[in-house]
Amino acid sequence: MFKIGDFSKLSRVSVRMLRYYDELGLLKPASVDNFTGYRYYAANQMARLNRILALRDLGLSLEQVAQLLQDGLTSEQIQGMLKLKRSELYRQLEEGQTQLARIENWLQQEEVTMPAYAVITKKVETQRVAQARAKAPDMSKLGPTLDSLFDTVLAYARQHNALLPEPNPATTVYYDEEFGEKDIDVGACIYVNNTLMGNGEVEVLDLPGYASVASTIHHGPFANLPAAYQAISEWIAANHYQICGPTRELNLEYERGGDQSKYVTEIQFPVKLLAHT
Repeated sequence: MFKIGDFSKLSRVSVRMLRYYDELGLLKPASVDNFTGYRYYAANQMARLNRILALRDLGLSLEQVAQLLQDGLTSEQIQGMLKLKRSELYRQLEEGQTQLARIENWLQQEEVTMPAYAVITKKVETQRVAQARAKAPDMSKLGPTLDSLFDTVLAYARQHNALLPEPNPATTVYYDEEFGEKDIDVGACIYVNNTLMGNGEVEVLDLPGYASVASTIHHGPFANLPAAYQAISEWIAANHYQICGPTRELNLEYERGGDQSKYVTEIQFPVKLLAHT
């Protein structure tokens, strides 16, 4: 569970807006302390928040977002609302071109439904991390390789009292420029303070920030991550972006050996618009 301030940092949504979403019933806290009134959010609420942000990114009003998030809407109802917005954007074509293109992508589907994975773009800041890096021989060894790397980097950061407080999701960086099933170059990263120095096994570096990353949230076992990767890759292509940096996976909810159905993973692709768009 995250305090509202920590959830705000993790999602890049202001505390004021989270409180407003609470007031509107769009995103209620997972729990509220009866004595202090503090709001607490669960990691699995990131997916609903991403849906809200993705729909808002289309230019829909909060009232329209609330309607689209209702269960039981038919394809025709969703399509009708998107066509209404499309007409509005045509009247404001110069300033609404990006939003209009995204709506067109939705309307090109044979049946208009809510996607399994909502993809948004957001800014990420540069972050000081401790990293242990290695090459996994193949996909079957990727999990054990990462487990070993994270054990190394966490032990080192804790030994030097350099581990930053939560939210501090374990972050995997995939350095290979193209997907491959052999010699997979990965880095296991954790946020640390500026006092930590590296050693032979662990390096301390600034993980680059990006003006825009395409982001989606995956719930469940790592074995099902390919579906999320396919969704975000299709979104990048459909919206005329290109990948401009290493892919990252952030473990928002993870316990080694725990119930994998409760895992929550954020996938980030640094992106930029293609030059001809």
